[in-house]
Amino acid sequence: MLRRLLTQTSSPRRLLSSKTPFFSKPSLSPFSSLPSSPDPPSSASSHVEESGSSAAAGTTISVDRSALFNPPDHSHEPTPDSELVKHLKSVIKFRGGPISVAEYMEEVLTNPRSGYYMNRDVFGAQGDFITSPEVSQMFGEMIGVWTVCLWEQMGKPERVNLIELGPGRGTLMVDLLRGTSKFRNFTESLHIHLVECSPALQKLQHQNLKCTDESSSEKKAISSLAGTPVHWHSTLEEVPSGVPTIIIAHEFYDALPVHQFQKSPRGWCEKMVDVGEDSQFRFVLSPQPTPAALYLVKRSTWATPEEKEKLEHVEISPKSMDLTQEIAKRIGSDGGGALIIDYGKDGIISDSLQAIREHKFVNILDDPGSADLSAYVDFPSIKHSAEEASENVSVHGPMTQSQFLGSLGINFRVDSLLQNCDDEQAESLRSGYWRLVGDGEAPFWEGPDEQTPIGMGERYLAMAIVNRNQGTPAPFQ
Repeated sequence: MLRRLLTQTSSPRRLLSSKTPFFSKPSLSPFSSLPSSPDPPSSASSHVEESGSSAAAGTTISVDRSALFNPPDHSHEPTPDSELVKHLKSVIKFRGGPISVAEYMEEVLTNPRSGYYMNRDVFGAQGDFITSPEVSQMFGEMIGVWTVCLWEQMGKPERVNLIELGPGRGTLMVDLLRGTSKFRNFTESLHIHLVECSPALQKLQHQNLKCTDESSSEKKAISSLAGTPVHWHSTLEEVPSGVPTIIIAHEFYDALPVHQFQKSPRGWCEKMVDVGEDSQFRFVLSPQPTPAALYLVKRSTWATPEEKEKLEHVEISPKSMDLTQEIAKRIGSDGGGALIIDYGKDGIISDSLQAIREHKFVNILDDPGSADLSAYVDFPSIKHSAEEASENVSVHGPMTQSQFLGSLGINFRVDSLLQNCDDEQAESLRSGYWRLVGDGEAPFWEGPDEQTPIGMGERYLAMAIVNRNQGTPAPFQ
């Protein structure tokens, strides 16, 4: 069946050919300094006193440079605070002290009025970063292979809730539906539920899935791609339970808020965000234990003695733990499984929080709301949280994205697509393939250095949580 899925002769859609690198999101210190403002240039016009045999003494020569460069007057006055900056400062002032990094991160990303994700499309070459579905159609197709295989292991139920957490533009779901369109029993069983808090991205998803509204009383539509009902929700809790469920969380966990802790002479202190005397945001350490310290204690019980001994910083994500437990309970009771793919580590995370704006790393505290914030995903924490929540689930992985996609047959798929495309599409296919499964710079690249495809196959990890009664899911056997 895998070979049938992979060798469908549907023509490849035109792939994204980004002019910016597919970033690997390495760790960036939040204390890195920003470039200072340049000194103001000299005035546009200057007078030079000259004397010599060819000019009368005291003659003034005027050199007009206005046609060369006429910059605006430079000012060291601070720029007006944005709406989000004002909000964050008011929260800190109202509390009478700093807020956690997790609260800062949540406000920056999902504040209803000014959050980074809330009012715009931030994906792709014209946005701030690129995700795997935007790199190549093959990613969504391979996720489709995984969902069909899991559906068969579930006993081919006549109705399935297919849930995607944080669907972005909807590209992954579009490619999944297109790639599985010949398996009518599967697509006819689907009820798609997109968990998306951004109104702007909901509109993009509606458009890309070619939806027509069915009812004005609820966020429901029909996708013409497969005749599949599509629902939108702000949280996973809103998705109806009691139905066999398949959950996809691709690059979702990395955007969940993290608390940061730092070892000090007083012990472990939580890193907080405060406003300094210069009215700029700064990091400080909490003077006393914080509520999140309970999660730190819990996470430390899952760490090895070697990990604990080396640590000076620790990141934990209580929201990730809580979400995983909710997923595990749902799968344990309703059947099905969840696939989590993200960049992270198979170990405890120390200090990975970073900000990306226009495909470049920037200071975390600089102009909040204008850059994406993300952190490495702690996969052991996901595993332990799921197993703790339900004895009816089993956890598999993590394995690298390269192993995951390779085992599902992406090599066969790229060969099939290369037989039905022109030279431009072939270059995009090879580039996209390398970005998905390669490691580091593509050895075959002959174009400009700044456009060299960067492989993410080893940096991204895949993990599955499934109902124990269904056995081991592909390709974790």
